[in-house]
Amino acid sequence: MARSYSVYDVFTDRKLAGNPLAVIFDGDDLSDDAMQAIAKETNLSETVFVQPTGNPAYTARIRIFTPGRELPFAGHPTVGTAIALAERAHGKSTIDLVSVLEENVGPVRCAVRLREGEASFAEFDLPRKSQQITMPLDKLGIANALSLKATEIGFENHVPSLWSAGVPFLMVPIHDIGAAQRMDFDPQLWEATVPFVDGALASAYIYCRGGVNHIAKFHARMFASGMGIVEDPATGSAAAALSGAIHHFDRLTDGRHDVMIEQGVEMGRPSFIHLHMDVEGGAIANARIGGQAVRIASGTLDL
Repeated sequence: MARSYSVYDVFTDRKLAGNPLAVIFDGDDLSDDAMQAIAKETNLSETVFVQPTGNPAYTARIRIFTPGRELPFAGHPTVGTAIALAERAHGKSTIDLVSVLEENVGPVRCAVRLREGEASFAEFDLPRKSQQITMPLDKLGIANALSLKATEIGFENHVPSLWSAGVPFLMVPIHDIGAAQRMDFDPQLWEATVPFVDGALASAYIYCRGGVNHIAKFHARMFASGMGIVEDPATGSAAAALSGAIHHFDRLTDGRHDVMIEQGVEMGRPSFIHLHMDVEGGAIANARIGGQAVRIASGTLDL
């Protein structure tokens, strides 16, 4: 059977940057094993399989696979798939629309903006608010796994902490961009040091203030050897989890807070993730993740 697919570069407005995503549009009769095998074949950080949904209010059901396992939710697949489905239905016309993607984490509401001659943009409401996971953490062991000094771990009142908005990440604040560029991730030391959460190894999300690009408020890197990802150029689910850490450590005041996160710089694939948080009564009332995406390839799988 010929199955149509597209590859999008996500969280970027130009090709050959951002985070690549494969979207398989005809995924309704594939087994779990087949989807996992295809994800290994594409060898991208995530591959999405679009399936029919039983709810007429939803645009589609999607399944998200890394080369190593299925995820209940992920940011760059949500942004990229929302844009891919909108462009497939409407071309590159100028239109604003809302779609709902049914993911394993639950329904995810997406606002999509198509503009002729411009990279499309999508933004989604977090299906779950970021929650802290309390577990003992070994600061020295974390530093060793990153080939950094213990004194380079943490800045201001930010310390290593575990957060999840659907996928758990160990958030590691580091002193500055120099440390982020100099660090060397050791997956064996990481696995020996950090905890497992819900049966899966917590992925590493390293962040600091500032950015190579002046519009960025945070600079980040993400490593997920447990998912089969050596390093990820853009991780929306990690940015979603980071919202909790930012609010917790920075004690955000009530109102809207807009944060631009850059990632993938060290990989030569700069990405820009929009994070918006609405704080009410000292708590995050709503949070959204957004970004642009551009199609780089289309074709068929003979499977």
